[in-house]
Amino acid sequence: MSQMVDTSADTDGAATIRNALTDKLLSAGVITSSVVERAFRVVPRHLFVPEGTPLEVAYNAHDSVATKRDRDGVIVSSISAPFIQARMIEQAGLGPGMSVLEIGSGGYNAALLAEVVGPHGRVVSVDIDPEVTDRARGLLDATGYSGRVTVIQVDAEDGVPGLDAPVDAIVVTVGAWDIAPAWLAQLSLDGTLVVPLRMNGITRSIGFRREGSHLVSTSAEVCGFVPMQGSGAHDERVFLLPDRRGSHVKLRFDGDVPQDMSLLDGVLATARTEVWSGVTIRHGVSFADLHLWFACFLPGFCKLAVDEGTDLAAEGEGWFPFGVVRGDSFAYLTVRPTREGVEFGARAYGTHGEAAATAMVEQIQAWDRRVRGGPAPTFAYWPTGTDRPETNEGTAVLEKTHGLLTISWPAAP
Repeated sequence: MSQMVDTSADTDGAATIRNALTDKLLSAGVITSSVVERAFRVVPRHLFVPEGTPLEVAYNAHDSVATKRDRDGVIVSSISAPFIQARMIEQAGLGPGMSVLEIGSGGYNAALLAEVVGPHGRVVSVDIDPEVTDRARGLLDATGYSGRVTVIQVDAEDGVPGLDAPVDAIVVTVGAWDIAPAWLAQLSLDGTLVVPLRMNGITRSIGFRREGSHLVSTSAEVCGFVPMQGSGAHDERVFLLPDRRGSHVKLRFDGDVPQDMSLLDGVLATARTEVWSGVTIRHGVSFADLHLWFACFLPGFCKLAVDEGTDLAAEGEGWFPFGVVRGDSFAYLTVRPTREGVEFGARAYGTHGEAAATAMVEQIQAWDRRVRGGPAPTFAYWPTGTDRPETNEGTAVLEKTHGLLTISWPAAP
């Protein structure tokens, strides 16, 4: 059943906080065009979130809002944080009169897109989940956008029926492991694809345009999204390492899994070792590119999740969920305080823990020496059937189902 909302709930208070959010996104350089600014001032985000969500949460620049969970409580659908919605619409380069396909529905982002392309533009929003599309239709109808957005329940991996012409942009609002050939078939030759692409567990929202037979990036933003469902899904492989209390450290692999993970049995009962890099960073400075560097150049890279009560969890904020497996040992990223910030290092468990920690530290040092502070990496996608690209030591190549992804790191000056 479609969910209806009371549009009279768009009170002066909501308008005030919505304008404050828009002002913040403008001043931070997240919104850069007048059409996106207007959309964020006009569309009532609080009418698309679940009933009872406080306005301060609905309009927090960095808060996503869950709209559906599975039986285990895992979020399977959400309204993304305003900052990444604004950036992705800007990445798409949309304007009045253009056409856009949104993959991953919810209602609010489609309403923003409708405002950006205007009454002469076209917005098609699709989702694999009928509950999500029913909810989106109801909310778009209640807020006056049903005539400006077409909502379709379909698995977009195989293409969207009813598109009578290629669209000017495709905006994917779920985490994708690969780029479906059907998307490229339904994108105009000079169109833009914006997709939160998973690269060995690390996600970036990448704006792609065609260059000859392949795609090249025009922009990239740090982000996180719920994973895609359906035939385009790509599940991580998770390995549980029990500690002496029965709690677990979970190692999550998005790409290749090291051989014979059984070598890690009992690893948390071994003595912990640590290795420090000498590489420091000031408080408040992002080091998200280091995570992507690991994903590119650290064999055995994985992400970590820990149960409460493990020794690792007891370290508090001194560790980060990025690790590496080497045979019977594993290491994870950690920091220790310095006078003006922190120093990067690695802590490890296992008979050869020092070697695992050293492998991670060597990549921290390589990142610092070769690319830190330099130009951002660029991305290219080479569909199956196109010529394999020439690469150098600063380029990582990730094999995907439907093609190859290259990540090229320009040297720091």
